[in-house]
Amino acid sequence: MDDRSSLIHQARYAVNHPGRVLPHLRRLARDSWLRMRTSDHVGYYRAVMRSDTARGARAAVGSKSHKRWLAVGRMQFDYLVAHGLQPEHRMLEIGCGNLRAGRLFIEYLHGGHYYGVDISPDILLAAQDTLVRYNLGGRLPHLTPVHDLRFAFLPDAHFDVVHAHSVFSHSPIGVIEECFAHVGRVMKPGGWFDFTFDRTEGKEHQVLREDFYYRTDTLLALADRHGLDAVLMDDWEQLPHKQSKIRLTLR
Repeated sequence: MDDRSSLIHQARYAVNHPGRVLPHLRRLARDSWLRMRTSDHVGYYRAVMRSDTARGARAAVGSKSHKRWLAVGRMQFDYLVAHGLQPEHRMLEIGCGNLRAGRLFIEYLHGGHYYGVDISPDILLAAQDTLVRYNLGGRLPHLTPVHDLRFAFLPDAHFDVVHAHSVFSHSPIGVIEECFAHVGRVMKPGGWFDFTFDRTEGKEHQVLREDFYYRTDTLLALADRHGLDAVLMDDWEQLPHKQSKIRLTLR
């Protein structure tokens, strides 16, 4: 896969997709402005989400239309149910966004068994709107803003399933390692953690501070260092989604 940060890739992409040049330049200008105004990645990406959410919550979570928002949420839900999610499970969704998939998990799980966290207070307000729209308040979901992925406020061995979709695709390796270092504490024995990431077979790289591309072996080795077994979910690769998926379990 190409190094999307290289000038050669960017030039070729611009020639083949001229209509996307101006949006990219806008992202570049925003990136430069936010770099000057924020001191860490969480602060930076929280500002990105504030900007994106102001223009539309669906677009902020990567869905260009309501139809696509519904489809991607359904794809995540169906996959987890097919791979072991049960109504009695307790689930932690990292980067829950405006509940693109969360609304389906909330409806499926027993009341109070869904916990959604996100670094963006703005997108969590949009998540509340989703709860109202789909009449899910009675399911008593937990929605919490966070500043890191240490999960210090959550109890030990509480969650059967942890889920993070399109989170590590926007995270530097230090944020991912912080999550791996702490997520095992909140997982029950026999539980699992599914996450997606942007995979590259070549040089690992980033585009601006928003998009990060990792080799599979890098994330497998990182999980191993923190006592987690990891496997690439090959059948996810057959679905209409550009990211790859790894499942972590407690050793």
